[in-house]
Amino acid sequence: MRLLRRSLVPAVLAVLAAAPLRAQGDAPVARAFKQAADRIIDAALADSTGAWDALARFTDYSGSRISGSAALERGIDWMLAQMQKDGLDGVHGEPAMVPHWVRGRESAALVAPRSQNLPMLGLGGSIATPPDGITAEVVVMTSFDELKLTAKVVKGKIVLWDVPFTNYGATVAYRGAGASAAAKAGAVASLIRSVTPYSMRTPHTGAMNYDTTVTKIPAAAITVEDAMMIHRMTDRGEKVVVTLKMEAKTLPDAPSRNVVGELRGREAPGEVVVFGGHIDSWDVGQGAMDDGGGVVVAWEAIKLLKKLGLTPRRTIRVVGWTNEENGSRGGRAYADAHKNEAASHVLAIESDGGVFSPLGFGFTGSDSARAIMRQVSSLLKRIGADSLGAGGGGADIGPMGQLGVPMMGLEVDGSKYFWFHHTDADTMDKLSPAEMQRCVSVMAVVAYIVAEMPARLPR
Repeated sequence: MRLLRRSLVPAVLAVLAAAPLRAQGDAPVARAFKQAADRIIDAALADSTGAWDALARFTDYSGSRISGSAALERGIDWMLAQMQKDGLDGVHGEPAMVPHWVRGRESAALVAPRSQNLPMLGLGGSIATPPDGITAEVVVMTSFDELKLTAKVVKGKIVLWDVPFTNYGATVAYRGAGASAAAKAGAVASLIRSVTPYSMRTPHTGAMNYDTTVTKIPAAAITVEDAMMIHRMTDRGEKVVVTLKMEAKTLPDAPSRNVVGELRGREAPGEVVVFGGHIDSWDVGQGAMDDGGGVVVAWEAIKLLKKLGLTPRRTIRVVGWTNEENGSRGGRAYADAHKNEAASHVLAIESDGGVFSPLGFGFTGSDSARAIMRQVSSLLKRIGADSLGAGGGGADIGPMGQLGVPMMGLEVDGSKYFWFHHTDADTMDKLSPAEMQRCVSVMAVVAYIVAEMPARLPR
């Protein structure tokens, strides 16, 4: 670190200290930190499997980690122990009470016009069916508007929302609100076409919500292929009947923890750059892509900086937030615990889109801060990750953003992310060791520079 500091041009440091908001002209931030950024990137890429191996050990040990489960707490214990072993500062768990939804046994079957088992997953938060299940005719809806126009045909039936994937935000609305919309029209259960652009007859789960003014009905996802088949049958005028059985239940809230570890700053340890992802997952797959990888690349970034002897002025804190999937209680608990320190949080960075090939970041903050971050991002051009889009953030850092903390979200090549999202197929084989190391490099570069700049990132 001493050699690196001696190599920096004194005049550049003077410009940074005297006018930290000036990000035009000769690009002082980019010039001052190019050598450090290149060194970090080179070291990250030289380690071909470090992050992948760490994530594999974590996911193989803990498996799927839904909130309230013993598996989640087992995984949290493991990660805390490993962070301590790696010599991170201030390793601890911060408490959060989380929802505890249990899937139980479940099944769906086509009864008419022929018999066939239907792969399915109950949606998180759904109620159970009666013990003998629900057997009813299926009526297909393709939009909320269609339901409003044809609501009279729904009473006593199972509604199947056959809504093709356009983008996650638009299509996931039927997962979240489809059951209550169907119940309002008198349906006895709600099925959705899995929220995915590609399927190999794999159902996708995810959270749903009930309108408290409407009767609750069971809700589940079936595969794209089966939704399309049922739709074809009904279009031909065939009567389609399905039996749905679910044992789902919601237990009292359970105690959990956010995982915290740090690289403590050498001059202003109370000022913090926080980054990470969520440590919980759904109760299917391994939660490798969503979102164990987001936690691990931040953890590995701190390990890399420690290995290089790069201790910044400010503290860099990695957090594995709990309960992002069905409640975001971890993100809110972190904001509540640190609300009096919000002014000292310089930047919050979240990775929750898979740890595939990094493209850059989204950023939410002031224009002056964005100008600085454009310079920082330019140092990632050599690995094609220099994009700086609008609207950076995430569910876990959103509560800190509401307290005024600038936010960034890691953006990656997510072309296959929703193929495996919330399924049994979210496993280690979907991730590339080389791409994960590139994610480590960009997280480490951005966190280090913002933590090391002579002046804080402006708000």
